This record gives sequence, structure tokens and C-alpha cells, in this order.
Amino acid sequence: MDGFSRRNALKAGGALGAFGALAMAAPVRAEPWSWSPDGSVAGSGSGVDPLTVWDAEADPLVAGLIDRGEVPRVNDLLRTWTRNGQPLPAGLPTELRDFMEYARQLPQWTDQGKLRTAVEFNKKRGLYLGVLYGLASGMMSTVIPKEARAVYYSKGGQDLKDRISKTAKLGYDIGTANAYAPDGEMVVTCVKTRLVHAAVRHLLPQSPHWVNSAAEDIPISQNDIMVTWHSLPTTVMKQLTAWRVPIPVGESDAFLHSWQVCAHMLGVRDEYIPNSWSEANAQAAQVLDPILAPTPEGVALADRLLRLGVNLDLAVLSKPVLGAFTRFLLGDKIADGLAIPREPVWDPLLRVSWGPFIAVREGLLPVVPLAPEAYWLFDEFLRQAALIYLAELRLPISIELPQMNRDMSQPPR
Repeated sequence: MDGFSRRNALKAGGALGAFGALAMAAPVRAEPWSWSPDGSVAGSGSGVDPLTVWDAEADPLVAGLIDRGEVPRVNDLLRTWTRNGQPLPAGLPTELRDFMEYARQLPQWTDQGKLRTAVEFNKKRGLYLGVLYGLASGMMSTVIPKEARAVYYSKGGQDLKDRISKTAKLGYDIGTANAYAPDGEMVVTCVKTRLVHAAVRHLLPQSPHWVNSAAEDIPISQNDIMVTWHSLPTTVMKQLTAWRVPIPVGESDAFLHSWQVCAHMLGVRDEYIPNSWSEANAQAAQVLDPILAPTPEGVALADRLLRLGVNLDLAVLSKPVLGAFTRFLLGDKIADGLAIPREPVWDPLLRVSWGPFIAVREGLLPVVPLAPEAYWLFDEFLRQAALIYLAELRLPISIELPQMNRDMSQPPR
């Protein structure tokens, strides 16, 4: 069985069931997995490379739903499940109901006090979070090769605005005052997303387009989920630190905790979830930083993201302005890889004036060291850029299990 993979089976026209073939594949990390589970919220663990771990609880369950044609009925039922404390809808397949009742439980290590403090942090830093989730994390996702390809070739790549709205929902839900409370929606969003991940794992290896472009045999490993996770809270905190935004330690820890709970609810093993910012940065240095690279799929997705502001404000949120801010946040290497042009006005303006703007906004400088027009422009940019991604939250947003991959004969919407 040496050398056998789902990729080889597809290329040879094999008909072996997807999940059975996937179970035989074993992707290899470029660098040996060395992050210690001692630095996780579990405090210990097996130390197994997360590249070889998927979701043994959800994957066979969802594969069965797809193969038996039960997904349309399940999606109809789950549209009515919108609040964390709400009973699951009647009529779900028994095995799915049992799994979801288990998966919706918060981890025992959840600290409700920290979750309440995270609410205060989100309130105070909402504008920063909006623009960083959208432009830092959102654009970074296009240079995470596995994620870019998975999005591009899965059903989400067919309607990117719909895909963005569902991604924005997770960032929005985690920032609400009742995120994990019975009347909130974060638990629902996480559990449904976990099911969608399982569906994509079953479907994408059946796409010849994905098979011929991807280096791995199985998408969305536990490693991949944590890579995406680091593109969100870890990247956001790095940017806030770089901007010298003053954040009390308690609020910083609480923000991290809200995302630790999120990772657990997405099905990540506790041994892979960092227990501190120092551990998060150490893990990101191994799993995120070295793998950032442009791909044709990522360049196409980035171009689509940069066009989101056109309908809101052509002056403040034009594609060149969003591109310049992407370059400012993520650096020249990533911006050049995404074919983002250099901007002769905005590039130097951001480099020179953004730091003083943040200092004034945070009350750290008593005198405005830049022209009032520039201060107003930056402040308006913050507000409008945050609105781009909130604008994609066209309610109601229903996270649903896909039944097929993207139809590559049709242009994306």
C-alpha cells in the first residue's frame, strides 16, 4: 500500500470510497512538529503531529449524511437552530443529534469571568477588530495555500460574498455580549462550521481540480484549523501590539480565552490549543509564518476581497486604498505575491502617519502631529473598513452543509 493515496485513486479512476481512502493518507510536515502540548490548555498530550489528525467524531458521520442523501433535510432542520441554548430541532438523524448534543457543550476549563472581560475588550476595540479581522486576517487567508485552494474549489468558492458573510459571522458572533451564553449564537456557529469542515473533507477529494492543485490528500487537518486560528486572534494581537494600543493584561488574556473556547468548539483537540500568547506566538512561528505564499487561487480570492469596498465608498475604500493597507499590515512580500500595486500616496502616508494617528486616538499624544485632514481620513477609513465586512452580514445567515464542490464551468459570483 506504499504510495497509495486518494489523489492516486482519483487520477487512476479508482472508485474507492472517499473516507476510506482518506484514512490511509498521511501528509508530511516540512519541519517536524515540535510544539509541546505542555503549552496547551490541556497541559499535556500525545504530541501527535496535527497534520495527521482530522475529526474522527464528525468526519464519518457527515460523510454518511452526504452519501445517503440526507443533507437537504438536515439543512432544512438546522436553519431553525440559531441560539446556543435552543433545543435541537426534532427529526434530526439520531447519530447527528447525539453528536451535536455532545459538541455543543463548552469545555470544562471555560472561564465565564474571562468571557465577560472579553466582551469589554471587544466593545472598546471594536473598530480595530473590524478592520483587522477583515484586512489582516481576511487577506492573510489568501496566502495560506491550503486554505486558499480549499475555499476556491469547494462550494464556497462559487459565491465568495456568501462565503465571506459566513466567515464574518464567526468574527461577529465571538464579539457579541452574549457570544457563548444561551441566547447567543457562537456555539451554534462553531458546531455548524465543524460539520461543514467535515463535509468539505469528504467532498474536496472528489474534485479533480482540487486533487490536481493541492499538495495534501485530506483538507482541513487540525493543523490547518490552527493555522487559520492564528490568522485571527494571534495576528490581531500582534498588530495591536505593533500599533502600541494599550491593552490591560486581563483584557488581553480574556480575548485569547474567547478564541481558545472557539478552537475547542470547532473540534480542535485541547492539546493543540495554546494556553498563553507566548505559546500562541511560538506555535504560529512554526505552523503559520513559514507557509505563507501566493497561489493562483489566492491571488484571485484577494482581488475579489479588495473589491468589496467599491459599493460603499469609492474615495475611502477604493481597491488601491485597501491594497495599500494590506501592504502596510502584511508587508511587501505578501502584497507583491498577491499582485497588489504599490501606491505612491497611500503607502508612505500609512508608514509615516499611522503610528501617530493611533497614539492620538488612544490619548497617548496630547498634540496631533499630523494634518487634521489626514487624521480624519484615517479615522473614517477605520470606520468604513470595519463596515465592509459587517455589510456582508446579510441576515439571516444560515451555515449549511455543502452537497457538492464548486462547479468550475461556472464563473464565481
